[in-house]
Amino acid sequence: MSETTGPTEYEARAQKLDAVDELGAKRAEFVLDETVYLDGNSLGALSVAVPGRVADVVGRQWGELRIRSWTEGGWWTAPERIGDLIAPLVGAAPGQIVVGDSTSVNVFKALVAAVRMAGEGRDEIIVDAGTFPSDGYIAESAARMTGCTLRPVDPAEVPGALSGRTAAVLLNHVDYRTGRLHDLPGLTAAAHAAGALAVWDLCHSAGALPVGLDEHGVDLAVGCTYKYLNGGPGSPAYLYVRHDLQDRFDSPLPGWNSHAEPFGMRSAYEPAAGAVRGRVGTPDILSMLALEAALEVWDGVTAEAVRAKSLALTDFFLECVEAYVPEGRVRSLTPVAHEERGSQVALRCSDAGEVMKRLIERGVVGDFRHPDVLRFGFTPLYVGFADAERAARVLAEVLAEVPTGRP
Repeated sequence: MSETTGPTEYEARAQKLDAVDELGAKRAEFVLDETVYLDGNSLGALSVAVPGRVADVVGRQWGELRIRSWTEGGWWTAPERIGDLIAPLVGAAPGQIVVGDSTSVNVFKALVAAVRMAGEGRDEIIVDAGTFPSDGYIAESAARMTGCTLRPVDPAEVPGALSGRTAAVLLNHVDYRTGRLHDLPGLTAAAHAAGALAVWDLCHSAGALPVGLDEHGVDLAVGCTYKYLNGGPGSPAYLYVRHDLQDRFDSPLPGWNSHAEPFGMRSAYEPAAGAVRGRVGTPDILSMLALEAALEVWDGVTAEAVRAKSLALTDFFLECVEAYVPEGRVRSLTPVAHEERGSQVALRCSDAGEVMKRLIERGVVGDFRHPDVLRFGFTPLYVGFADAERAARVLAEVLAEVPTGRP
């Protein structure tokens, strides 16, 4: 740390930045304490609107109305209604997103449907070589079931790997380990130029930065809701199916909820029209309606405002780390360029597990990824600049106590 640039200067800057933060008032809409919570990229904080809504769903809708709540409480239409709340956060028009099931289940639906829509002669699936493990497992299973070859490729190398055999490309918008933001517009265009369909996993981008699904012609997309969307542990995921593909979307998991006549109880399956085709079974109403309440915090918030604060926060945090932490003790894996950065900072540190344990003990909560990565997620709706400064300062203090290793 420089002798002339000490904590006081950065604390003062943080106070000034927080004072003019247009999203600063949103912090009061979450249940928070004195902890610096930088793990919203794993589990978002609780919205103050959720406990009361859940109490009503359990006590009145389930407890008093009971079965009537499927109609009177809007339970039956919740998957599409809540999908339309998520739509503007990912740049989608209404009627293209259905909420339900887990991210993995939705990846399976999207990927198999993409292969089926790709047509004859296309027998290869390209998958992000550094993908989150579950996406890789699902992709491998989908490839076996559809008779395709699975080909892991680094996202930057996808354009050169595409061919007339490629049916679908499954990519992560943001790398969950490093926070690197991949080129969704460019890679989607490359897939289309080769005649393939683009399937995007938005788990680490939705709610943190603009996505532009419609603008960039994305075919299919999936995402969780418990990270930057703050839906709660295990909250249902979502599936996006572009309007012009919906009548061709052939789900590998046809269920009674996606039937054209769900209460007809017919032996033959006939898919419903629109995004409803993405449904499978009975919606998980308790967590679904908790998510709906959590999404109220987005009223009046634009993805552009969130992105601007996200970049400012991560810039400021990296600057504080550089000022406070001895040179060579950590190394950032997160790109410096804004166009390549998500909303997290990943620092390589040889003793990362012990360092994160001590950070948490001192009220700075991030997470550790084996073998040597410290992850800090910056959720713009409730993380402030004072949080970023304090996290960097406490990190420096902890690193001064832990034996030095090679970053």
